[in-house]
Amino acid sequence: MNYKLLITGVVLSTFFSCQETKKEDAPAKAEASMEEPAVGTYTQTTDIPKGILTPDVVDTSIGTLNFFDGTPTEETVQLVYDNLDRSRGIDAFLKGIQGASVRELIEGPKTIGADVKFNDILIFEQLMDSKQTFLTGNTSTLYVIPTLDLKENGPMVVEAPPGLLGGFNSAWFEYISDIGVFGPDKGKGGKWLVLPPGYEGDIPSGYFVVHSPTYKVWNFMRVGIADGLEKAVKMAKETVKVYPLSMADNPPAMNFVNGSNKAFNTIHHNDYSFYEEVNKTIQEEPLAMLDPETRGLFASIGIEKGKPFAPDARMKKILTDAVAIGNATIRSIVWYPRTSGSVDNMKGIQIYPDTNSSWMMGFLDKNVFFNGKDKMTMNSDARDFFYYCYTVVTPAMAVSFPGKGSDYGVAFVDADKKAMDGAKTYKVTLPPNVPVNNFWAFTLYDTQTRSQLQTDQARPSVGSQTEGFKLNADGSMDVYFAPEAPKGFENNWLQTIPGKSWFTVLRMYGPLEPWLDKTWRPSEIMLVK
Repeated sequence: MNYKLLITGVVLSTFFSCQETKKEDAPAKAEASMEEPAVGTYTQTTDIPKGILTPDVVDTSIGTLNFFDGTPTEETVQLVYDNLDRSRGIDAFLKGIQGASVRELIEGPKTIGADVKFNDILIFEQLMDSKQTFLTGNTSTLYVIPTLDLKENGPMVVEAPPGLLGGFNSAWFEYISDIGVFGPDKGKGGKWLVLPPGYEGDIPSGYFVVHSPTYKVWNFMRVGIADGLEKAVKMAKETVKVYPLSMADNPPAMNFVNGSNKAFNTIHHNDYSFYEEVNKTIQEEPLAMLDPETRGLFASIGIEKGKPFAPDARMKKILTDAVAIGNATIRSIVWYPRTSGSVDNMKGIQIYPDTNSSWMMGFLDKNVFFNGKDKMTMNSDARDFFYYCYTVVTPAMAVSFPGKGSDYGVAFVDADKKAMDGAKTYKVTLPPNVPVNNFWAFTLYDTQTRSQLQTDQARPSVGSQTEGFKLNADGSMDVYFAPEAPKGFENNWLQTIPGKSWFTVLRMYGPLEPWLDKTWRPSEIMLVK
């Protein structure tokens, strides 16, 4: 027998057997090391602050995160990327509300013939009513709404008569300029020349020049009806004009499209298609419409100018989840804003902050730029709060002079901070001598659409202009919100719907000092039964 070969074979067999055992044991040892890593001490070893180290196992709100000496496992990587994409999707929803909202305000009227041609003007000849879904639209003034397309038509001229109130908002719903008392015309009317982004051509004299940062411009005008609605409509149709500068020598006839008593939608979606709405605007508008940080946020979820928005199945599922969470988030901000505690960035939204009142204003601290007391710090909650429920961004909306303009109070919940129930009866009482120079009115809104509540009342408003409105013996006034009118108060009543909620806006036209200094105030919305 060749003992030398035998011994060699045994040695080699033992060697390979040990190697295989080591390979099989390796995962177990690696797994064990994640629980209790054995780290030796070396000549260069120092004490490392625990706060900069990553434990091998970390329990979090999104699940357990596992690492090998700071390196995440494959499962952890997937978990945190899902969370990151979802978080960015939520943030993109909140930041994109303003862009999606103005897009639908432009797109919606197309379904009734207002196609954003240079001479198309949307008008509500019989006032706005509940058939349209339009964010907190009112029933007390005449709306005239042209939309400008500067990419299609180049510089455009807008003619407006004296006495109108209005303004220009960008395709990202940002303030550009005013028309009326707070505009360059000082309420005397005139001609505005709206220039597209980057315009370098000649600018003729005789115009109020407006430089738009976007190609689409939403132009909003409000006409008072104190002298009668018919007269106001006639005046608007005869004097409001919109046309390209190239046609200034021979302006075309206007095409006024009546939106009254017609059903069309101007509200953005709260589902996955929201991101598709925002993507369309980003594709159509200049890159500079958004700041680099916001532009990067949208790019991080696949919305980037010049590229198709085509999320895969995983990303689409995550964005569907994100928009649902985002929608719940903004509804929480609107209905229950945080006005106290360590996070109180909505402090200032209450009209009566020294009380537990539910009455709120539309602009926090009446700041239409949402940039805080230092005018440099964006209050994103205040911004999102406004854009989810309201339209028209202009400093004029937040400036009140005694006896002029308008002011508002909004109640989303009742005196007990509970959602209003359309099956129940509620009451609000106004003390005697409502301090307005013109008139006041309550309007009822749907909590889903933030538009006028669709009931048997075509225009769900009641107020000082309501025929047969009843005063109490002491001069105070009660307004009821209920499925059926309380006996004797049929003209003081707004109809609600069992199974649905609602909120209300109190509009004060020509508010006087007692309203502005808050010495006169309405009651809370009180549950009667």
